[in-house]
Amino acid sequence: MGCGVTKSNHLHKHTTSSGRAIRAAILIQRWYRQYVARTEMRRRYTWHIFQSIEYSGEQAQIKLYNFLGYLMDNFTPSSNERNLISHIFRENEVCRDAEWERYFCYKNIEVPEIYSGPHLTFPLTVEEAVGLVEAFRNKKQLHSRYVLQLLLETWKLLRMLPNINRISTCHSKEITICGDLHGQLEDLLLIFYKNGMPSLEKPYVFNGDFVDRGRDSIEILLILFAFLLVYPSDVYLNRGNHEDHIVNLRYGFTKEVLNKYKMHGKRILKLLQKIFSWLPLATVIDQKVLVLHGGISDSTDLGVLARVDRHIYISALRPPKKRHHSLAGISIDSDTDVDTAAISRVFQRRASFTYPKPLGTRDCFQNRSLQDFSDRIRVNMENQLELSRREEPILNAQINKPEQESLILSTDSVSSDTAVDEWKQILDLLWSDPMTQDGCIPNEVRGGGCYWGPDVTEDFLNRHNLQLIIRSHECKQEGYEFCHNRKVLTLFSASNYYDVGSNRGAYVKLGPDLVPYLIQYQASSMTRELTVRQSVGRTERSALRVLREQLFAHKSDLLCAFRKFDSENTGLVSLNDWASAVESVMHLDLPWRMLRSQLVTCKNSEGTIDYYGWFNELAITGSKTDHIDQSLLETLYRHRSTLETIFRIVDTDNSGFISMQDFRQTWKLLSVYLKMEITDEAISDLAITIDSNHDGSIDIDEFMEAFRLTDKKSRLERGRSMFMGTTSDLTKLEGDPNI
Repeated sequence: MGCGVTKSNHLHKHTTSSGRAIRAAILIQRWYRQYVARTEMRRRYTWHIFQSIEYSGEQAQIKLYNFLGYLMDNFTPSSNERNLISHIFRENEVCRDAEWERYFCYKNIEVPEIYSGPHLTFPLTVEEAVGLVEAFRNKKQLHSRYVLQLLLETWKLLRMLPNINRISTCHSKEITICGDLHGQLEDLLLIFYKNGMPSLEKPYVFNGDFVDRGRDSIEILLILFAFLLVYPSDVYLNRGNHEDHIVNLRYGFTKEVLNKYKMHGKRILKLLQKIFSWLPLATVIDQKVLVLHGGISDSTDLGVLARVDRHIYISALRPPKKRHHSLAGISIDSDTDVDTAAISRVFQRRASFTYPKPLGTRDCFQNRSLQDFSDRIRVNMENQLELSRREEPILNAQINKPEQESLILSTDSVSSDTAVDEWKQILDLLWSDPMTQDGCIPNEVRGGGCYWGPDVTEDFLNRHNLQLIIRSHECKQEGYEFCHNRKVLTLFSASNYYDVGSNRGAYVKLGPDLVPYLIQYQASSMTRELTVRQSVGRTERSALRVLREQLFAHKSDLLCAFRKFDSENTGLVSLNDWASAVESVMHLDLPWRMLRSQLVTCKNSEGTIDYYGWFNELAITGSKTDHIDQSLLETLYRHRSTLETIFRIVDTDNSGFISMQDFRQTWKLLSVYLKMEITDEAISDLAITIDSNHDGSIDIDEFMEAFRLTDKKSRLERGRSMFMGTTSDLTKLEGDPNI
């Protein structure tokens, strides 16, 4: 009997102990699931912060370029503003092919004996291409003589290539495809380490965006061009939206080249403009897989893309201006200010179809993305055709032109409509993104290209007898992403793009079965040493720092928004009102209520937020900013990247310095762009503050660094300014037509 009781007690204790263990396990499991969910949520909003700000910056760049184009077409040729910016639109200066080699002759550039970098001979050998990789791995620089020679040889080869390369897996077991590299040499080196360097047995397709943002864009270009010359049938390069000299002004490549090649940087950049325009647009593998940088639209036609003169699109952000021939046979660019006979001026007016006149009020202009202009252009071309019919007798009477030449004029006008369609095709190819819903709509987030849906993909693949689209253009957390029923693959090869640990990079291998085999990686040793929690925490802190900068830069607009909810001017708003006000100004579509604890510490006992106290937390102090007009200071912080872009445009000789007069003119241009009044006195105070040595010129780099919002650059900021303008800022253009 006693033995039975003892066993029963033991059994009861065991059962109780087991129950506790199960409850503990359930609690641990529940905690872990919540922890994983919270970590994933933090990762998602961190990602969303970075991506929202990135796309906002791209939109700002395109709208600024549209605005400058508007000035070019609507200001008189002698105006100061037009003279300040006209050089970036003169894309065909000394650009006749016969003159290029003479204009960029490298033979008079001596390589000094003390030079310890790599030496190149042409035709280039495999050993020299591999040696170039090793030299760049060891932080050595290629001499400018060899750079120019390498670029010239690349240009000669690219001119022989078709718009769409067609390759096959039958000559090799696999083809490797890489996405955006964005100047991150460590990613390219890791790919070569894991997968092997390009060779006859290991062909590669590099899918654009080789440059900008990273520190080593020129090195990546030189490596890719070297292997292209050694293996022209096994290395394929597609153009990306960043292979564009206008985009390079904002995102760092222009600045990088000028810093690394101070003596010959300008010549290198000019030659790269030409090379970028000759890069092929797409690659087709085994007639079934299309590789292109951005994407497609409902009007994309590979037949049209195969026929376009791709090299005339020096920048894909603006339709090319036509070149016209005077009676003497001299080629005249319609963007240059040549004061020739009246007939030449008629030609120029006819050809200037990019921004039709009248364009409407300036208030309606600012909301336009590149996509919006194509319809206006097409309508305008119908008017131009009608005008040309009326002008034809006058033209013939004026110049007594032979009939054959008159026909050329008429054909030229007709072909302009085709040119706009071709431009739109290239724009869509370089700038578009896929979306989940059906249809095709303008890509207002980026400001160029379109969003296209699964139905558009299905129709496009059926029309062209294809089975898969591989594109890049978008950073993905895992380095890749399938969509549209796995018929579109996005591939991104720049790991740690926003910050260390923010994303993986990936490349894909295709064999004869055309089944994608994906390889992921992260190129930073620091990433491998961090736990998941540390990695997410580091990236989150970086994103929140950038977000605080954005919030401070919009202080005036935020105060106005808060006061709408604070009718009694108590300085307090509820959490819901705070979140609504912030979103109404920032338009970033972020979970503001959840982010409140990360962004705001000054909360009183009733749960309301002291927004004046919050701005004091965000405030930036520094001796250089204390006596500067606060509205001007806020404008500077908010539009820092746009301002730097204009500075780079104004700095026509790429010296890194601009005169006081140009400094003031730049601010005037910005004030027109932003529809705000900036006084001469405020600009003068700012100029005097920066010109510490009183030499009458402004060092652009010094100026931009003096007004950095934080001491430390985020990884996304490498090589250029953080984009400070949001969508709402881009709609502030001067309403007065008489600027």
